[in-house]
Amino acid sequence: MQPYTVEELESKAKHIRRKIVEMVAAAGSGHPGGSLSAADIVTALYYNVMRIDPAKPGWPDRDRFVLSKGHAAPVLYAALAGRGYFPEEDLLSLRKLGSPLQGHPDMKKLPGVEMSTGSLGQGLSAANGMALAARLDGRDYRLYVLLGDGESQEGQVWEAAMAAAHYKLDNVTAFLDHNRLQIDGCIEDVMCPEPLPDKWRAFGWDVQVINGHSIKEILAAVAKAGEVKGKPQMIIAETVKGKGVSFMENQAGWHGVAPKPEELKRALEELA
Repeated sequence: MQPYTVEELESKAKHIRRKIVEMVAAAGSGHPGGSLSAADIVTALYYNVMRIDPAKPGWPDRDRFVLSKGHAAPVLYAALAGRGYFPEEDLLSLRKLGSPLQGHPDMKKLPGVEMSTGSLGQGLSAANGMALAARLDGRDYRLYVLLGDGESQEGQVWEAAMAAAHYKLDNVTAFLDHNRLQIDGCIEDVMCPEPLPDKWRAFGWDVQVINGHSIKEILAAVAKAGEVKGKPQMIIAETVKGKGVSFMENQAGWHGVAPKPEELKRALEELA
């Protein structure tokens, strides 16, 4: 597959944002804010970065993506559907009884989901295990992990950070969706995890800080991370919760609330 241009990826990210608000509205529940903030990162990974084959979701040499902040499942589902893992019309079954598109990703239910997540803090540990498996099996696939900044209050995140550096897992690249908001408000008020760049460097990681809504910066950061040897890589992406929908942007209240019909209409107009 030929790489997409930055402009094409920006268009795909907007499409993913439309699908996020549509599916959460149809479900009547879900997490739009943190899904919208991560849309550009997930778009870049699934369309231009990761070595994957939707026709062969179990291909042993595929790159793996772990959504550690599992409540942002809508952004992952939209990307998987866009890449052809399942039909886009299935997105509207989000959270419906019997649907494989559960409120949090389930690797046993949906092709393309590499790890069942939702209990915060566990994704990086799982990715470390996959990265070690690649080393033992002599395979060159890479692990990409998406963490939340509120999730960084979890102790297991830092145990996993220490382990990844200890084992020199240079096939692990993590993104931190740094939108500064969590369900209860600002991360600084709930339990401040800052200074995050300094902490990740102190734990032995290569660290970059980028604009998480710039496709160009995301692609450049991933390329640079791929050249790092002997260290895992952390890309701290400065983002806006609810990005793309004006009344959701920077509003903690949109962490886990579905838009009403009139709000959905307004959101889709803004994302047209």
